[in-house]
Amino acid sequence: MPKLALLVDFGSTFTKAVAVDLDGPIVVARSQHPSTVEVDVTIGLQQVIADIERQCQDEIGLRLASSSARGGLRLAAIGLVPTLTAEAARLAALGAGAKVIRTFSHHLTEADVRDLEELRPDLVLLTGGIDGGNRETIETNAEMLARSSSSAPVIVAGNRESRDVAAETLAAHGKVFYATENVLPELDRLNVEPARAVIREAFVRHIVEAKGLEKAHTMIDDIVMPTPTAVLEAAQLLAGGLPEEQGFGDLMVVDVGGATTDVHSVSTAEPGAGLIPRGLPEPVAKRTVEGDLGLRVSALGVVEAVGSSTLRADLRRELTTDFARRRAAALEVTPGQMSDGPAEVELDLALTAACVDLAVERHVGHVVTSYGARGPINLLHGKDLRSVGSVIGVGGAFQLPASTAALRASFARDDLPESMRPTAPRLYCDRAYLFYAAGLLAKQFPGAALRLLKSTLEFQE
Repeated sequence: MPKLALLVDFGSTFTKAVAVDLDGPIVVARSQHPSTVEVDVTIGLQQVIADIERQCQDEIGLRLASSSARGGLRLAAIGLVPTLTAEAARLAALGAGAKVIRTFSHHLTEADVRDLEELRPDLVLLTGGIDGGNRETIETNAEMLARSSSSAPVIVAGNRESRDVAAETLAAHGKVFYATENVLPELDRLNVEPARAVIREAFVRHIVEAKGLEKAHTMIDDIVMPTPTAVLEAAQLLAGGLPEEQGFGDLMVVDVGGATTDVHSVSTAEPGAGLIPRGLPEPVAKRTVEGDLGLRVSALGVVEAVGSSTLRADLRRELTTDFARRRAAALEVTPGQMSDGPAEVELDLALTAACVDLAVERHVGHVVTSYGARGPINLLHGKDLRSVGSVIGVGGAFQLPASTAALRASFARDDLPESMRPTAPRLYCDRAYLFYAAGLLAKQFPGAALRLLKSTLEFQE
């Protein structure tokens, strides 16, 4: 086992790196530099590597990286029914670290194909039909994709009886494709892991080069996954633990960024008593992405979404609506600027709380009461996450000492009784920004990755 591992994250704003002594495990060096992906990714990479090597006494034996640069992994999902195969495709894509930029259902039209061509996704996930069910839709859609000008690799993950036909159609037109198991083989059974694995494989084989990151391979061993995948890998490891090392149990990770807010939950809990699940079965590990919730690129939208009175209620000092809107608008124009002074810092905290509140509300399940001949019936749509034991804040927002208050915005609320939010979780902050690093180590060195997280996460009273 190598003694030192260099773990890099290529972000759209910053390239970050840590060196971890795997024997500890302990962080022995860290660095960050503005990302230079648009010019030459190795410029920023050289800076952080040189900085790390100056801080290290021992030779680095392993170099791994994750990437969310240039907008991350952009994927279009195609399914049969919006609430079934198309939704299953979306869940598979999100769990693999992709950003789903568009979901198409039923037969692709010529207008749909034109939209797809203009969107230029990195990958297309083609699904449709349960095994033994509808074949015609996925085969027709494969033909439409084959005749399109899109160069994105296509992952075929629909009705197994149509898999070969769809693959042959794509191959005949020279399209790059992967064929894997159906994401929804039965109406009540999700099967997203095979598709997730293929998405990750396609990311490494095709997307890294397409985003201009191939040159970085001369300086690191491998770019192994999208950054959100690394975070979810770490969350799953931390939740489940190892035979020799106990984990946290069911948990939720809220990653608040400048442009988006990701929520990851790992929960094996069954729906509470009296709740009847509706819709697709929920995966144990689930990720949602809110593209309109962020501290910089989306700041003004967050202010408008929650309202200035709600925003000010989260602050320890009174800030005017005019200030909040002017500052948020300025952040959207110049997202790289840092906050200076108490008012700007407190606005950041209020925006963080708003992002946590709205993103968690969209992630958790909700109860809808229906009335039948025998009285009211409580129908659960989504995951019941009330029993989640830990909520963990990840991202730059949680480097601020007072950010714990923002994380409490994830809690269950009396005014939202239908929302299945955590009721009494423990709170932690990843102030060392090591979740992505632990995710990169999780497959090869799970023990070191788990101990690293447990030793660095800060418990919040």
